[in-house]
Amino acid sequence: MVAGRRELLGFASVGLLAYAVDLGLFTWLRGPAGLGPLTAKALSFVAGCSVAYTGNALGTYRHARPRGLRPYAVFFAVNAAGAAVQLLCLAVSHYGLGLTSQRADTVSGAGIGMVLATILRFWGTRTLVFRTGAGTGDTTGSWTGASGGRVGSWTG
Repeated sequence: MVAGRRELLGFASVGLLAYAVDLGLFTWLRGPAGLGPLTAKALSFVAGCSVAYTGNALGTYRHARPRGLRPYAVFFAVNAAGAAVQLLCLAVSHYGLGLTSQRADTVSGAGIGMVLATILRFWGTRTLVFRTGAGTGDTTGSWTGASGGRVGSWTG
């Protein structure tokens, strides 16, 4: 149980740092750098993903030792899916339910959307990016603690 708590704390700490980088860079790119909102957000998103990947690879999931560009590409895709979840929550609330106040947008996008996206990102990061290999005996990252097979797969 201690390893699971350590994993959650590591993931959360890295996520907070990545969020700060994303927000700080976006603010700077929109302000002093004078870039448009979509360009600024795209660049800050890539920077935040890079910080999160590096922090998780060197810290939280250092035992997994991913190699090459594939793990980063999968990590980026998982984070893009998380961003899509946040946007979907905002779109459903704002356009589908007609809740158009700034408070409603904040609750749906930055509240509910962020919680759901974080769950998706945690699951994707631990099962698709930093999974343990079969037969290693290392059960870190496994939901059940069982070894063997691809962690997080339906077939075990």
